[in-house]
Amino acid sequence: MFTNDERQKERTGKYGSPRLQYLQELVAQFQNASNEETKEKIVANLGNFAYDPYNFTFLRQLNVLELFLDCLTEEPNERLVEFAIGGICNASSDPTNASIIVQCGGIPLVIQCLSSPVKNTVNYALGSLYYLCNETTEEEILKPEIVDAIKRFAAAGAVNVGFSNLAQAFLDRHLSK
Repeated sequence: MFTNDERQKERTGKYGSPRLQYLQELVAQFQNASNEETKEKIVANLGNFAYDPYNFTFLRQLNVLELFLDCLTEEPNERLVEFAIGGICNASSDPTNASIIVQCGGIPLVIQCLSSPVKNTVNYALGSLYYLCNETTEEEILKPEIVDAIKRFAAAGAVNVGFSNLAQAFLDRHLSK
């Protein structure tokens, strides 16, 4: 359920932390964490906040989108990559967030996730590309090798309906012009 100021006040109560402060604490915990499992939990938590438009301004203010992108370079840690691309997927439906992701060089990192062995990572990458692809980014995203990979996902309905449906939605939106 999406949040607004009134609902947030009800949920926080008089002794709870305001949302910005809570998210700031999560970012600080991530920056100070040395344990990979702790980092994974924090990124998963931040990713869950990235679906709600109420949080978008806070996430941008705290550079959480950049934090997600940094996590995509942590190849040995597939769980961290999975949770980070999930956060990017959740946030990328907002045009301002999508623009930041693109400006920070996120498209190649998202594309790289299409070859992950983790199903959720691939699904989140497809969803992210669905939102990131527009007139200014289509040259980078709609390269033949990427379109071919997405077409293979679309044709794999018998293997994975989720991949197939999401890939087909991408193709319908961005190649049926």
